[in-house]
Amino acid sequence: MPLNAPPVLDLDNARFITGAVSINVAACRSGGFPALVRGLGCRLSADRSTVTLLLRESAAAEVLEAVRRNGLIAAVFSDPPTHRTLQLKGVDAMVLRPEAGDVELAAHYCDQFAAVLLPFGHEVPMVRAVLACRPDDLATVRFTPSSAFSQTPGPQAGEPLAGAR
Repeated sequence: MPLNAPPVLDLDNARFITGAVSINVAACRSGGFPALVRGLGCRLSADRSTVTLLLRESAAAEVLEAVRRNGLIAAVFSDPPTHRTLQLKGVDAMVLRPEAGDVELAAHYCDQFAAVLLPFGHEVPMVRAVLACRPDDLATVRFTPSSAFSQTPGPQAGEPLAGAR
């Protein structure tokens, strides 16, 4: 991001991606093949310029290897009740060790996302099983969003977010 450039995410979108939304993370493997994994939470830097995704390392092995190889990443954040969806892309992704508080953030995300899915018939134990992650299996990927798009179904799907590059 150029110096003094505003962050890609405004406060509303920042709250959205760090909330109880479905998170899917993709990277590009050798030969252009995709790798995909479910995210376990998201945090932002104080200035909203960098996004850190929480992932289960054992499930994300292909995504993490692709990120280490080329730094390319795409993350999709979707709210099941409304289908509001945002996509962020980055070219500078790095695999990092979890920071203090990340294990708790992943647990909180699991609790909140399970509550969102309950009205749709997904029982809390099932959601917990899908999102379960041992503390020693947590990995993070940090990136600077280089582009951001609304992917909410409808005529505006695929449009860049206001202020996004």
